[in-house]
Amino acid sequence: MVSDTNRDLKAFERRLTEYISCLQPATGRWRMILIVVSVCTATGAWNWLIDPETQKVSFFTSLWNHPFFTISCITLIGLFFAGIHKRVVAPSIIAARCRTVLAEYNMSCDDTGKLILKPRPHVQ
Repeated sequence: MVSDTNRDLKAFERRLTEYISCLQPATGRWRMILIVVSVCTATGAWNWLIDPETQKVSFFTSLWNHPFFTISCITLIGLFFAGIHKRVVAPSIIAARCRTVLAEYNMSCDDTGKLILKPRPHVQ
């Protein structure tokens, strides 16, 4: 009985760590995409703001005059609508949800998926 339980816990831990480690490469790529688009948007915004013509023309004309900022800003907004904010933290979301469920069994897990067994509460 104890060995079956131990075997089940080890299998669960292996599967959880495998799943979280498989998410890491994709998470890293999404983070790089977010960083690149954010830097492009910030650079474009800086150029847009320091341009003296920006204050003299209408808003839409100033955006038309700065296509780099406009395109990078639209791309950034599109990425957020597509859920990039969830994809860059996907392993943390999975680990947090597992911690919530495992708390009922006096267990937890770290961010890599390794199980943490907590001592049983003493009932008197």
